[in-house]
Amino acid sequence: MTRYFFGASHEEFSPDDLLRQAIVAERAGFDGISASDHLQPWWEPGESGHTWVWLGAAGQATERLALGTGVTSTAARYHPALIAQAWMTLERLFPGRPFLGIGSGEALNEVPVGDDWPSPADQIERMDEALGIIRRLWDGETITEQGPFYTLKDCKLHTLADRKPPIWVSAFGPQAAEVAGRHGDGLWTLPDPESTPEVVEAYREARRKAGHDDDGEIVFQALVSWAETDAEALEQARKWKGAQPPDHYTDDWHLPQEMYEHGEREVSDEEFAQNIIAASQPEAFVERLRELEQLGATVITLQNNSAADPVRALELLGSEVLPALRSMPVSP
Repeated sequence: MTRYFFGASHEEFSPDDLLRQAIVAERAGFDGISASDHLQPWWEPGESGHTWVWLGAAGQATERLALGTGVTSTAARYHPALIAQAWMTLERLFPGRPFLGIGSGEALNEVPVGDDWPSPADQIERMDEALGIIRRLWDGETITEQGPFYTLKDCKLHTLADRKPPIWVSAFGPQAAEVAGRHGDGLWTLPDPESTPEVVEAYREARRKAGHDDDGEIVFQALVSWAETDAEALEQARKWKGAQPPDHYTDDWHLPQEMYEHGEREVSDEEFAQNIIAASQPEAFVERLRELEQLGATVITLQNNSAADPVRALELLGSEVLPALRSMPVSP
């Protein structure tokens, strides 16, 4: 059965507001929390609370939910040793609950702190190197080396945990999917009927070659917006057009207002309506999410973009949408 996570939008809501949403999400029956990890939002004005700090508070405020990032970058902001350290700490505080969502990053969050934004190929190579370092540190290794992207000298984690949190690697193409298959416990990708099957197959093939005997998780993220009318639901999520153009994920785009304006020019309202689940009726959410389940998702993160009333949206999803999906799970 597909698990459904509450997606905490740090670009849109303040950390204290998101903490209240997390508590409501657990009460509403969600299976986990996935928190976006941003330095900047996709538009102005927005929010940008520090996700790692927030995860500690969210873990304390909830009791059972899986919790992690969707996703943490292996670019300039975070040395992989610090990622490894942070997730060992989370695991010691909340045993069995953390997961690490990880990806190659976006210029939006990395260029402002000095990253000389690399080509897409180098982004993937850098992520590959970072994942290897994290795994080795979690194994208790002391590392001294200078790699293509990272330098370590007598680097060792002195606080470890009995369990290594699962790593779900973001990949939108076959090359990144191969890295996900070798290093990850799951694939985080876009739910697109045309491109997703190729990415999933590349991930599974790499996983088989690496000697894993299972497919791991297949994780999708869905932007959802609820309001009293369909038109209002779509309009209140309009700011998320700044996150739609594909080149915002590969090229040096890092000024939020310019990104939103570019999104408005490049993405029509009709296209945007296909990229986000914006509705007033529970049946519409069930129908669209069932389509994602049929693409093979084992985890779907519902990124709550219901700006007018995010708590009511979570309550409705929990009371009417999730039970309907769970009552008739998609057959494997």
